[in-house]
Amino acid sequence: MNEIWDIYDSNRKLTGRTHCRGKPMEEGDFHLVVHVWIVNGKGEFLISQRTPNKPFPLMWECTGGAAISGDSSLATALKETREELGISLVPENGQLFKSFKQKLLDTNQIVDVWLFCQEVDISSVVLCPEETCDAMWADKAYISQMIADGLFIGREIFSYLDELFFFCEKLF
Repeated sequence: MNEIWDIYDSNRKLTGRTHCRGKPMEEGDFHLVVHVWIVNGKGEFLISQRTPNKPFPLMWECTGGAAISGDSSLATALKETREELGISLVPENGQLFKSFKQKLLDTNQIVDVWLFCQEVDISSVVLCPEETCDAMWADKAYISQMIADGLFIGREIFSYLDELFFFCEKLF
């Protein structure tokens, strides 16, 4: 089944048009993507490993994905986490940390970065075989080392990591 995305303009206004994933987007069109960071009381982040069949195969990342037509940013964050990790996040535990635009894989994206402060038992994670093949808790230092070692999707996509880590350090 093809994903259908709502199309936004560069000011995040819905255009009333939709787009089928995988087809070239028109110049100036954007679609909504979420990054979902889950942090526990120890300041560790729940990260997952992408399956070999996806772009950036076997790389580690936070949960995330594209909003399908009609879905809000928060609804997408909750849905992607449920689909990829089998976890039900509590909406009240989350906050929109940052929103920005980027171009990735020939698509213009409006990226909403969500931060959820929530305890999750790693044994309760249920991986989605089409999306994820592993999950773990990792602190800032470990994620930074993974980036340096080429194991974690880097700052070309997660350009805001230093800002996120600094913000989370103040939480704990």
